[in-house]
Amino acid sequence: MLDAKHKVIYVGKARDLKKRVSSYFHRSQTAPKTVAMMAKVARVEVTVVNTEAEALVLEYSLIKQHKPRFNVLLRDDKSYPYIYASTDHAFPRLKFHRGARRGKGRYFGPYPNTRAVRQTLNELQKLFLIRNCEDSYFSNRTRPCLQYQIKRCTAPCVGIVDEQQYRKDIDAALLFLEGRNRNVVNTFVKRMEQASAEQDYEQAARFRDQISRLKEIEAKQLVKRTDHKDLDILGFASNGAIHCVTVMFIRNGSIIGSRDHFPKLPGETDKRKLLNGFVSQYYLGRDAPTEIVLDVEIEDAALLEQELTSRAGHKVSIRHRVRGDRAGWLDMAKTNAEQGLNLKVASNATIRRQFAALGNLLGLEEAPQRLECFDISHTSGEATVASCVVFNTAGAMKSDYRRFNLSPGSAGDDYAAMAEALRRRYERVKKGEVPMPDVLFIDGGKGQLAAGMRVLEKLELDWLTVVAVAKGRSRRPGAERLFRPGNDKAIQLPPDSPALLLIQQIRDEAHRFAITGHRQRRAKARKTSPLEQIRGLGPKKRRELLRQFGGLQGIVGAGVDDLVKVRGISRKLAETIYNELHLDHQ
Repeated sequence: MLDAKHKVIYVGKARDLKKRVSSYFHRSQTAPKTVAMMAKVARVEVTVVNTEAEALVLEYSLIKQHKPRFNVLLRDDKSYPYIYASTDHAFPRLKFHRGARRGKGRYFGPYPNTRAVRQTLNELQKLFLIRNCEDSYFSNRTRPCLQYQIKRCTAPCVGIVDEQQYRKDIDAALLFLEGRNRNVVNTFVKRMEQASAEQDYEQAARFRDQISRLKEIEAKQLVKRTDHKDLDILGFASNGAIHCVTVMFIRNGSIIGSRDHFPKLPGETDKRKLLNGFVSQYYLGRDAPTEIVLDVEIEDAALLEQELTSRAGHKVSIRHRVRGDRAGWLDMAKTNAEQGLNLKVASNATIRRQFAALGNLLGLEEAPQRLECFDISHTSGEATVASCVVFNTAGAMKSDYRRFNLSPGSAGDDYAAMAEALRRRYERVKKGEVPMPDVLFIDGGKGQLAAGMRVLEKLELDWLTVVAVAKGRSRRPGAERLFRPGNDKAIQLPPDSPALLLIQQIRDEAHRFAITGHRQRRAKARKTSPLEQIRGLGPKKRRELLRQFGGLQGIVGAGVDDLVKVRGISRKLAETIYNELHLDHQ
C-alpha cells in the first residue's frame, strides 16, 4: 500500500488476496491502526508468487527495503557478535567476529553483546592460553610477546609449544564453548596426571590451576540443562503505546544474556500480530536456534519453521506450550521485558522533560522536536572531519547522522571547517532535501558561532535558533557555557539542569561521531603511500622503486638522475615523482 507521494506505508501477504485487501475497506473495520493507515492509502500494488514461503520471504525483503510505517519495524538491526575459531590453521586462534560467516573454521554464538564476547575470550585466554594475535603478527615473531610473559599464551609463534600440544589446548577450548565442561575437566585431569608421572611438575601445576578455574566458572553458571540445546526465549510486555520484546539467549544449556527490542507498529495492540511480525523480521535476517519459545501461538508459525529450517540447515521449532525449565525461562524473559518496558517509559518521560526544559530556556513557544549538533575533529589539521548528529524526542536518530570530509583549505582552521560543514548541510536543508531542525547546536565558543551565523545569513536561515556550546575553564561536565547570537554574555546552567543534561548528551554524541570518522579517515590516509597518488606510476614501478631505494625515505632522498636509473622510469616520470614527493614533504 502506497500513499499519495508513492511511498510504501504497508506490506502484507495473504493466500486469498481479494479477501485480504477488500477487508481493509469494510466499514466494520474499526481498528485504530487500520483506520489511520487507510486514511493515507492512495494506491495498492500486488505481486503474485508461487508459494506461501516465497510470499513470506518477499514480505520480509520489502519491509527491510522500504521500512513501511505501518509494519512491525525493528530499530536495532545490528548483527550479533560471535566467537570465531580458525580451525584450518596449524595454530588456530580465537577472535571476536561480527558479520557474514564465510571463513573456514567454527563460529560460536550469537552472543547478546560485544561485552559478553570479550569476557568469554578473556576467560578462554586465561584457561587455555590460546593465541589471539593476527596471523601476520604471528608469522613474523622471533621472540615471545607480552602475552607469553603474563601467562596468556604458550608462544606457538616461536616454537615453545608444538602443534600437537597446542591442538590439545584448542580442542579443550572448543569443548568449553560447546558447553561440555565435564569433558574438559576430565581431559585436564588426565593431562595433569601424565605430566606428574613424567615429573613435569610445572606443567602439572598449570593443569591443576586450569581445573580449579574451570570449577569456579561452573559454579557461576547456575542455570544448566542436560540436553545442551540452543534456544531463544521471547518475553513480551506492552503498555499499548510502547512494545518490548526481550530475546533471552540459551546456548548449550546456559543463559548467556538477553537483549530488549522495541518494535514500532502504530496503533497495533494485538500481541499475536506483534510477535508474528517480530519473529518474521527478526529471524529471517539471521540464523535461528533449534527452538524459539513464546507464550502465545503465532499465525505463521508452521510457515516460519519451514523457511527457517531450510535457511539454518537444522530443524527449527517454534513452541508456545512449554513446561519445566522452558516455562521458568519464559517467566524470566517476561520479567525482563516488563523491566525493559518500564525503563523505556521512564527514559521517554525524562527525554520529554529535557526537551520541555530546553524549550523554556531558549524561549520557544513549544518544546523543540528536532535537534542537530555539529562538531569538528582533526589532528593538527590532518584528516579534518565534521559530524552532524540528530536527536528527537525518541532519542538519537542515527539514520539521519552525517559526516563531512572537509577540504584541505579548512585544515587546522576550526572556524573555516565549521563554516564549510554548515554550508554543505544547510544548502540541502534550504532545498527541502533535509528536514529543518528546531535548534542547531555548534560545539565551540563565540568564534564558531560567528562563523556559523555568517553561513546561515548567506543562506537566509539566520532566523534559526542557534546555540554554541563551549567547555568551561575547568573543561569538566556541568561547567559548559552557552552562547546565543547577538549576546556576548554566556549562559551557565546548574549541573543538574535537565536542559543542560540534554545538551551534554547531544554534544558528546557529536564529538564521538566526529572523532570516530576522523580516526577512520586518518588510518586510511596513513595506509596509503604517496606513490599511489602519482599518475603514471603503476604497481610494478612502485615496487621496483621501493626495492631499489629500500623504502619511501630512500626515494624521497633520491635525485632525478638517481630515479632515472630505475628500470621503467623515464626522465619525465622521474621529474614528476621528485616534484610530487618534495611538494608533500615541504
